[in-house]
Amino acid sequence: MFTENYKEETQYLLAKKRVEDLKKFYKHLTVYVAINLVISILKISRNLSNGETLEEAIYDFNTYAVWLFWGIAIVIQAFKLFGLNSILGRDWEEKQIEKHINKK
Repeated sequence: MFTENYKEETQYLLAKKRVEDLKKFYKHLTVYVAINLVISILKISRNLSNGETLEEAIYDFNTYAVWLFWGIAIVIQAFKLFGLNSILGRDWEEKQIEKHINKK
């Protein structure tokens, strides 16, 4: 009985942690899009006021540099949350631990 309650509580805590991680990711993604839209609009309008054409202003690398570098962090967070866990996540660590424990 104790093990069953412990197992259920552990599953609940893991599920709660997963939901909290998802919530953090979606907040981070929302902030990423909102802030970068504002930065891009300000940079494009600044470039236009400096005499650049619309095409030059839009295709300026500096306009999208923040998108790119911050986007790398978003992708890493997404992989940790949705994808790469099977390669380097908890499951992988547990399998390696079991492998070394069972090795005689």
